[in-house]
Amino acid sequence: MVTSTRSNLMRWAAMAGIVGPVLFTVGFLVQEQLRRGEYDPISEVISALEAGDRGWMQQVNFVVLGVLTMVFAVGLHRGLAPSRAGIVGPVALFISGVANVLAAIFPLREDATGATYDPGGHQLAGALFFASSFVALIALSRRCAADPRWRAISGWILAAGVMAALSFPLMGALVIPDDAPLHDWAGLAQRLIVLGLLFPARLALAVRLLRVATDLSTPLARDTMR
Repeated sequence: MVTSTRSNLMRWAAMAGIVGPVLFTVGFLVQEQLRRGEYDPISEVISALEAGDRGWMQQVNFVVLGVLTMVFAVGLHRGLAPSRAGIVGPVALFISGVANVLAAIFPLREDATGATYDPGGHQLAGALFFASSFVALIALSRRCAADPRWRAISGWILAAGVMAALSFPLMGALVIPDDAPLHDWAGLAQRLIVLGLLFPARLALAVRLLRVATDLSTPLARDTMR
């Protein structure tokens, strides 16, 4: 009974890890279409969708991703074999979910001229999201490497985490500041990191968690746990 309950919780957490990134991506892509002509996905970051009359849609999008990420982090911790300092990865992932919620609480706004600005708190939330995300992937890769059920994806998760970590200071120096040389490509750069590194790695972890949860619910696994 305990094993069955555990596998069900892990399965729901895995679904949260899959649905979160997919729903978030569909959400901001739909908003881009609704705001075609007034929003440029190449130069404007995803958070800029919070500015304007329909900004509440992206705020909801951030909150949903944040809550699902926190659920996923808890299930991921349960699905991986315990290891020394093994809590670091799930905690960092959980914090990235909290950062998403903070991004909604402290949204970007639009001034009288139509320019997007941060009234306070949003850039900090964004930095927390990206920093905690790459820390989570690097830490989780070590825990995956120590668990035979997860070892096959550990190298890829580590690579994604390292690449995201390297991109973090580059974004801060070359892309995000208004006077940065690549600022006009901020939206594209952010999407490459999120859609090319962070979300694929999360989906790989979620799919593996779903497989582990399914294996745990088989009669052989239940007998082994007894």
